[in-house]
Amino acid sequence: MEYQILNTSTCLLVLLVFIPTGLGICPSSCKCSGNDRNVDCSGRNLTVLPQGLQDNLTYLNLSFNQFVDLDHQLTRFTNLRTLDISNNWLKNVPAHLPKSLWELYATNNNIKVLQKLDTAYQWNLRVLDVSRNMVERAVLINNTLSSLKFLNLSSNKLWTVPTNMPYNIETVDLSNNFLSQILPGTLVRLQHLTSLYLHNNKFSYIPDKAFDQLSQLQVLTLYNNPWSCSDNQNIPYVLQWVQGTAARVVGAPCADQPRPWASTAPAPAQPTALDSSPMIKGTKAADREASAAAPEPTEVTKTHKQFKAKEVAPLATQSHPVPFPGTDRPLLRALDGPQEAAATRTIHVQDSTEANASLAPATGSSTTPMTLSITSGMPTNFSKVPQSTTATLRKEEPTPSAPDARVPSRASRWQTGLLCLALLHAVALAMD
Repeated sequence: MEYQILNTSTCLLVLLVFIPTGLGICPSSCKCSGNDRNVDCSGRNLTVLPQGLQDNLTYLNLSFNQFVDLDHQLTRFTNLRTLDISNNWLKNVPAHLPKSLWELYATNNNIKVLQKLDTAYQWNLRVLDVSRNMVERAVLINNTLSSLKFLNLSSNKLWTVPTNMPYNIETVDLSNNFLSQILPGTLVRLQHLTSLYLHNNKFSYIPDKAFDQLSQLQVLTLYNNPWSCSDNQNIPYVLQWVQGTAARVVGAPCADQPRPWASTAPAPAQPTALDSSPMIKGTKAADREASAAAPEPTEVTKTHKQFKAKEVAPLATQSHPVPFPGTDRPLLRALDGPQEAAATRTIHVQDSTEANASLAPATGSSTTPMTLSITSGMPTNFSKVPQSTTATLRKEEPTPSAPDARVPSRASRWQTGLLCLALLHAVALAMD
């Protein structure tokens, strides 16, 4: 009988020791599932860990509580895969976290520095979310966090993009910080990066070649940054990279702002058929207005000043002179006596190669390149004009008289009369 009682007592003791571990006991302040291996203790105003948590937990949610320090208190959960300690009063990431973690969520705490030992031995960690804290510096050790795919450091106080980020990472969220620079080599190894969020920062430019190695990038956000669009030394790189990348860029820099560094000079206008032909500008009315604006000439200066065209050597200037046939005789016959200055049309020749071809004579006579300046008016004594290749053109109104008709002068009439008198006198003598 005593032997049976002893065996029964031993069995009860074994049950009391191993039942909490084997069957699981859920703490009264938490919700459990999955054989009590998934425990949710969020929103309970806890300041210490609840009693009764078994060591083989795989999921533990301690968010929305009043935890200030959890150092060394979570090390025993060696099978833990997901830990959520968001929305507490933690000043740092808990020390000595289990190395079995896959996901760590520590958002909205008072963490100021991400120390290198916080992640030094987290070889299995895939998701690290330390957003909405006061992190000013994130120290990562090279060749650690080899399994990390998602890093969220948004809504902190970072000034520089963290260096030594794991080379296998795929998504990095650094938005809503104070980032203004990317140190050389920071993003060189991130050849598997597909999403990079840099919006709502203080970037004024992106250093040269900073994005050149992001061959797998699919999404990049750059909006709400104070880009220096007038910086013609630093800003062109990111603008050219945005135009050439296959990634989807949200908020391209300087998209709606002028770019003083770009050439804004208009392209030279191509010559048209209208430009290639001589253009005649001016009318009689324009000449009358010009003559009305000029002061009245005096008696001494009654003769109108005549502007002569000067001979221009070929290709001496940018404009092509208009050739006219060489001649030593005036284009108009001299008229005897003073004549009134007739209004003429001002002719402005806009020269070109085609104009030269159209104005050249059909014969093989030589031509002299000339530029013409035409003014209104006619000199009183046309015979004083030098007879040379320099000519003044004037458009005369048509007259009903024949083109070769001469107007007899007073001297010629007097000579004719004397001749007639001499002839009459000779006849009278012969008759006597």
